[in-house]
Amino acid sequence: MLYFLSFVLNAVYLIIAITVHEFAHAFAADRLGDPTARSMGRLTLNPIAHIDPIGTIALPLGLMLISGGSFAFGWGKPTPFDPYNLQKPRRDTGIISIAGPISNLLLASALAVAIRVLPYTFSVFLVPLILTNIALAVFNLVPVGPLDGQKILFGLLPRDLAYEFQTVMNRYGTIILILLIFPFFGGESPITSIIQPVIMTIARFLIP
Repeated sequence: MLYFLSFVLNAVYLIIAITVHEFAHAFAADRLGDPTARSMGRLTLNPIAHIDPIGTIALPLGLMLISGGSFAFGWGKPTPFDPYNLQKPRRDTGIISIAGPISNLLLASALAVAIRVLPYTFSVFLVPLILTNIALAVFNLVPVGPLDGQKILFGLLPRDLAYEFQTVMNRYGTIILILLIFPFFGGESPITSIIQPVIMTIARFLIP
């Protein structure tokens, strides 16, 4: 029963974090002049609009089962935007992409303030939500496709190098991500080894 409750709560935390994340992408795109996400009903905090069958359901579910409910990675349905509606496509693509991780870190920060003023009981539920938001933000900053980090780096690199990088990521990014996520040789996945120290550093700063 305890395992099932932990499983359900982790799923809820992940859905909340992904919903905020994808809404932030849609909001940033809309503010930068592209109405695509708004017209497709993505400028909303309704989780149903942002659920991706693989990234929000299948992958997190599989990882939680493998890990005994202790961790999961995932992503939402990619927020659509049309670069032709943006004044500076490469720069604005980077801004739209980084809006997701920033929104998760802002939510984690707000929750960290909340647990300092609310009764201790609330921290039992809020601390895991803070950790989920931090983890989703850091995970998405890894610069491989289809994660946000790839698009952020695309916006920062010199033009020619940026397009070369994007070509490689379009071709191999998903394969690289799969190799990073799954612990093929047992133990910890490569991406966990990479991002866990960053996640814990931010968590120690935010959580009392």
